[in-house]
Amino acid sequence: MSHKRSGLLSGLFFGLLAALICAAGLGVAVLYQESLPKAVTGFGGGVPVSLALALLIAVIVALAMGARRPRSLLLLPFAFLYGGAAFAGGQITGLSVLLGARARAPEERAGLSDVDLPTFNEGLPQALRLYRELLTETTAWLYIVVAALAALALLTLRVLRVRRARSAGSAGSPDEPGDSGEPGAPGDSGKPEYRAPFEPAQPPAPKPTTDLFTPRKPARD
Repeated sequence: MSHKRSGLLSGLFFGLLAALICAAGLGVAVLYQESLPKAVTGFGGGVPVSLALALLIAVIVALAMGARRPRSLLLLPFAFLYGGAAFAGGQITGLSVLLGARARAPEERAGLSDVDLPTFNEGLPQALRLYRELLTETTAWLYIVVAALAALALLTLRVLRVRRARSAGSAGSPDEPGDSGEPGAPGDSGKPEYRAPFEPAQPPAPKPTTDLFTPRKPARD
């Protein structure tokens, strides 16, 4: 199948898997953000950390989608979608669990023990409302765009490199080997010419033909 040879199906599958893993990892980071040092979370208003996480997600998604040497250009918009969705989905997931755990036990810190479906469902409406406000009032959308564009750019470079290598490989294979580069040219195969048994290496020089106007040598006595 052409889609299988182009790496489309495998790229879509591994890209989706990488996006889900990145979303889960970012959700855990959001869940434990209160346990991180203030010097890390407060440096630059949290912008460097968020940008680093966005770039990390983009790299993981692009590497997963380009691992099978894909040639299909249809993967590029999916890389954009996977990168942005992984960052946004991770933040919403972590925020939902965090808000659901706070509603149950306000004085306790949330952890992995709070990760369950009831807690997620309880905090999801408030998390969506809060995240929508963050997108409209702050630059939280910038990290989603960075993750999406970086994944798109990295996978584009990978796909173009694979397509260029395949094009060069198919164009650089001649039909037949030869010195002149033309197929079927005599003497360019490197093999010795066939000679019949007792055939001299060089043909004898042809004798000049005589006619009536050619003077003959006088006969000697």
